[in-house]
Amino acid sequence: MTDSPSSSTSAPDQPALPPELPVLPLRRTVAFPLTLQPLAVNRPGSVAAVNRALSGDRLLALFMQDSDADEPGPDDLRRIGTVVAIRQMAKTPGGVNIIVEGIARVRADAITVEAPGLRARLTPVPEQVEKSLEVDAHVRRIQELVGKAVSLATGLSEELRGLVMSIDEPLRLAYLLGSLIDLKPAERQALLEEDDLLRKLHTITVALAREVSLLELKGQIESQAQQEMTDQQRQYYLRQQLKAIQQELGEGEEGEIGDLRTRIEAARLPEAVLTVATRELDRLGRMTSASPEYQMVRTYLDWLLDVPWSKAADDRLDPVEARRVLDEDHYDLDKVKERIVEHLAVRRLKGDMKGPILCFVGPPGVGKTSLGHSIARAMSRTFVRISLGGVRDEAEIRGHRRTYIGSIPGRIVQALKQAGSMNPVFMLDEIDKVSAGFQGDPAAALLEVLDPAQNHTFRDHYLEVPVDLSRVLFIATANQLGTIHPALLDRMEIIPLGGYSQDEKRHIARKYLIPRQITEHGLTAGQLEITDDALKQVIAAYTREAGVRNLERELGALARKVAARIASATDTATVVTTVTADDLAEMLGPPRFRKEQAFRTSRPGVATGVAWTETGGDVLYIEATLMPGGSQQTILTGQLGTVMQESARAALSHLRAHASSLGLSPDFLAHRDLHVHVPAGAIPKDGPSAGVTIATAILSAARKEPVRDDVAMTGEITLSGLVLPVGGIREKVLAARRQDIRTFILPAQNEPDLAELPGDVRADLTFVPVETLEQALAVSLPGAVEPASATAPAR
Repeated sequence: MTDSPSSSTSAPDQPALPPELPVLPLRRTVAFPLTLQPLAVNRPGSVAAVNRALSGDRLLALFMQDSDADEPGPDDLRRIGTVVAIRQMAKTPGGVNIIVEGIARVRADAITVEAPGLRARLTPVPEQVEKSLEVDAHVRRIQELVGKAVSLATGLSEELRGLVMSIDEPLRLAYLLGSLIDLKPAERQALLEEDDLLRKLHTITVALAREVSLLELKGQIESQAQQEMTDQQRQYYLRQQLKAIQQELGEGEEGEIGDLRTRIEAARLPEAVLTVATRELDRLGRMTSASPEYQMVRTYLDWLLDVPWSKAADDRLDPVEARRVLDEDHYDLDKVKERIVEHLAVRRLKGDMKGPILCFVGPPGVGKTSLGHSIARAMSRTFVRISLGGVRDEAEIRGHRRTYIGSIPGRIVQALKQAGSMNPVFMLDEIDKVSAGFQGDPAAALLEVLDPAQNHTFRDHYLEVPVDLSRVLFIATANQLGTIHPALLDRMEIIPLGGYSQDEKRHIARKYLIPRQITEHGLTAGQLEITDDALKQVIAAYTREAGVRNLERELGALARKVAARIASATDTATVVTTVTADDLAEMLGPPRFRKEQAFRTSRPGVATGVAWTETGGDVLYIEATLMPGGSQQTILTGQLGTVMQESARAALSHLRAHASSLGLSPDFLAHRDLHVHVPAGAIPKDGPSAGVTIATAILSAARKEPVRDDVAMTGEITLSGLVLPVGGIREKVLAARRQDIRTFILPAQNEPDLAELPGDVRADLTFVPVETLEQALAVSLPGAVEPASATAPAR
């Protein structure tokens, strides 16, 4: 095997170089011969060297400095460098920009300081170019690598491939690529100092191969990332870019988070709430607004900061002024007013006290809700109200958990936000109409709200932080107590609000209702006058209720009639605006209610009873009749409940057991059927207070003697004939009085309840407390009972 032919030639012809030239030190870069290179010259010494070159032959000696000194000395420079010619020059504010062309490699034999720069005595270092197969192989390999790099890198132009392919000089190719490839300054200096062309080409080949490998690996990573990137990831990338743009403009999420942080600092949150708020805000700051959880956390923080944690109204602790305000808004209701005044008095003496939990129980229209407004005004607090009627979801009270889309806090927290303070007067309206559903029992959730020992750390499922409800004055309203959960009932202070007597309704109408209707209908005080007789007739013949709601409607109808007359008249002075009793039929129509007591009880077998309902008291006419040809069956009609049916059977059993003492034959039911009926069969009826009335009706039918038409009665009986106490005495007495009843029979154990009746009612009626059925019969059916067994005193 023979050696490959080779030839040795010198580098391309070089111009004659002067022995000395100005020196331009280079930091972290190297200038190669046979290449063009742009340089930015800023240092005073370097600028002076450029100026000297420009004033002469435009030649400079460029040497790389080993240090980063701003004013390098002779010892800071490498000794092998390049002589360059300045081809272009442009002045800049801080110096000059030049484009230089490398001429030849030189050695600095001596470098001297020539203020303000350096000057070097030079010796050319020519380079030998050996033409060989190895050189050609390296050149071809370099050309292949350049072509591959151009195809892989998006930032490289195809012109580079053509330039490399067109260069025939290996040395020029090595220096050109050495200036383009990413080499360290020391590696470029070593390339310049290397005398062997093959080693120069090998260095370039290795560097190019590393760059190609990096480009291939980068392409693989980009391809893999592109395949794995989902729509959400691309959105995230775009959102991050948008966030950066918004930050540059001073807009976007940073401003929103800053506002929330300011609100947190200004809210004076409790420590436990502050910890949660800060944690959630930090979470929000790490999210993008495209995240599904972003808006959930943002809404949560808004709710958390909307609760008035540190705000409370200043109570008016003047009991005298509070009583004046309550009297100004409501007539009577002394028990409620005294309770509020007592609470304020204790607050004034003690300084701090948990809010009471009251429950107003009474029929509709007696002023339960409006009384709450007055209490808030008397205490100088905010009033909020939520209606619990029909609520069957526990989340309505405790809130929804944040795991659900669209979850919000419960109505307790919402009401606190609405009130703007942590100590409002909080009305829970219609608490007796809460019902349980498959979502849970709201009454069970209210146990924590209405328990003074627990409600200082009430937890809403949405907020999940303790909420202090101990300063809230809770007022619940109900029409009846039977449907309220016993545990819930135990937590509340029950204050009954009974119905109003006719005299009380007249006072309420004069003081509150008529002035309000005059204002609402655009009238003046002198444009509507209602006489006392007219007002009494409206109360008695056009309304029949425990409260005053329908009375106010009727008064409103009178106000509208008068307003229509005034608005239609050409001369308002001639319009009659005084409403008399004779005008009511024309203005309100015929009377809706008539007194039918005497008519209904005119025949034997009918007794007048009284009943308590959700809407107040009512009168019941219980009828009994004996039908011949029967088999001692007992027929009960009128949609009676189980309790009333048992009362009827107990009353019949007692009468049969004591038939002789009641003037009856022991077999008065022989071959007969008994039918007991309570009219208005469409209305369900039940309750343990009809025993006396049913027994009286049966005895009246058996003796064929009518019951006194001015007597009404209430009370339950036992098989032995004892009369047991009942409830709702006030409502029952007022209902009896509306029917012009003059004598009222009631259980002796209910006699203390008469003290709660208005004075005019106690004066109009005769009350007969009884302990046994015989005492009641002696009043309602005179002559039916032997005098020895009837000793009921009248009151």
